[in-house]
Amino acid sequence: MGEPAATISHAEERWLDQIVSAYEWLFAPPGSRPPTWDPQIARERLLAAMESDDAAVLMALRTGSVVGFCTAYLDLLSVRFGLRCWVEDLAVDPAARSRGVGAELLTAARRWAAEHGASHLELDSAASRTDAHRFYEREGANHHRSICFGWHGLDAKR
Repeated sequence: MGEPAATISHAEERWLDQIVSAYEWLFAPPGSRPPTWDPQIARERLLAAMESDDAAVLMALRTGSVVGFCTAYLDLLSVRFGLRCWVEDLAVDPAARSRGVGAELLTAARRWAAEHGASHLELDSAASRTDAHRFYEREGANHHRSICFGWHGLDAKR
């Protein structure tokens, strides 16, 4: 008999420490750890997202362990496109990849977004994450090449 499928659900507080630890999957090459990463702040932000009507923290469980997670946010009412859902983080345990866990999480995020009035779902993926790009393309994502510009460490005094 094969390995059981992951169970996708909204995260519960009792799983937060495992989800915070799972961010290491995003930091592994070709990713990197943000210079301001703080696990305690991450935990607080995940809790806030879980309590928000405009966010979802989804998790994939297999045999009593977190094997994937996804954070999604209703964040922008675009004049051109309508309400956007933004997937900020989507990660699967390297040992559980290519088994449908990421696809299940993405499907759950898309379903949640549609149920909350979003007209579209978007995410960014670093140019170096070519495996992730192939996954998103297999999942039917439209892709438009662009360059994302960002400003970090904003100071209101400037």
